[in-house]
Amino acid sequence: MAQVLPLLKLSPIPQAFGILDQIGNTPLLRLQNIDAGYPGIEIYAKAEFFNPGGSIKDRPALSMILDGERTGRLTPERIVLDATSGNTGIAYAMIGAARGYKIKLVLPSNVSPERKQTLRAYGAETVWSDPQEGSDGAIRLCQEVYLADPDRYFYPDQYNNPANWRAHFDTTGPEIVEQTAGRVTHFVSAMGTSGTFTGVSRRLKRDIPGVECISAQPSSGFHGLEGLKHMPTNIVPGIYDPNLADGNLWIDTEDAYSMTRRLGRDEGILVGISSGANLVAACKVARRLVQEGRSGVIVTVLCDGAAKYLSEEFWGEGDGI
Repeated sequence: MAQVLPLLKLSPIPQAFGILDQIGNTPLLRLQNIDAGYPGIEIYAKAEFFNPGGSIKDRPALSMILDGERTGRLTPERIVLDATSGNTGIAYAMIGAARGYKIKLVLPSNVSPERKQTLRAYGAETVWSDPQEGSDGAIRLCQEVYLADPDRYFYPDQYNNPANWRAHFDTTGPEIVEQTAGRVTHFVSAMGTSGTFTGVSRRLKRDIPGVECISAQPSSGFHGLEGLKHMPTNIVPGIYDPNLADGNLWIDTEDAYSMTRRLGRDEGILVGISSGANLVAACKVARRLVQEGRSGVIVTVLCDGAAKYLSEEFWGEGDGI
């Protein structure tokens, strides 16, 4: 006869968390196989693909949604509308599903199939802009949609919303200070909206005397670095501060592709293309410091994982740099 066990009395979970509570507090990874080529240099990267929406854009998207709620601009009957190259849109869609908002996004029609499928899975409505016009075309079309019926929408406008960079001032920056025990000497990041670079740099410059913050951009207005802006030829975001960077590095598309492959093959980390661009920039800084006989603790950002890019052809090219 089978033994009948008494029901166990389970203690209540002391603190339950929702999906949005998992945003932030991402790991800081030491890229030991890459920084081994630069004596005296430590290279670290914030692993932002650990965010529940899969990218660093979870942080500003939540910040802008909460700011809209606090200011009364976002109400239950309004649709959240914005232009995006993908990751911020995915973050909006996730947050909208969790908080009960409808989401409408304007994107270039050539974004990766994985991004399109992710947005469908979250239930977001999509409007496709001319792929030849990149993110600028999405911005212009989004403005047209909004102006045609402004009372219907909450338009966060990620390119011009201070709540974007403030998210990184309040979270990403302090995390970097704590995780490096204040040892960070250089912060390096490529720019799209420029929110990450602006917010983190302002926080680091406030908290760590002498830290250098170096921006990066695609080397041409015609590039394959999805989500990044070439400021001289694109619509410049209103939150971009051209006086904030201690220097700027120009990144070639093929170098970013090659570094993205190398991160997978040498570090076991599969990431997106902008992450590869960030690491190319970090290595440029590392190379300069070695030439100058200086040591350094360089921090950059792995903006998202590779899942949204695996259909791209560049994965099968070359052997890394």
